[in-house]
Amino acid sequence: MVNAYILVQTNVGKAADVAVAIREIEGVTLAEDVTGPYDVIVRAEAGSVDELGQIVVAKVQAVEGITRTVTCPVVNI
Repeated sequence: MVNAYILVQTNVGKAADVAVAIREIEGVTLAEDVTGPYDVIVRAEAGSVDELGQIVVAKVQAVEGITRTVTCPVVNI
């Protein structure tokens, strides 16, 4: 299982709408609007890195109102 945090920047005033839309995506376990340099922080899980990439590129980045994402895979050191 691959877990990651996805840091999302949105258009002004769109964070809440983006968080709601992202919560509906399969593989997303958490999506919360926050303050700071990012507007939404997402927790996602997938069976492989390729599946994670599909979630981010094909689904999360397709949500209207998103301007930028940064994906941070979780590592167990």
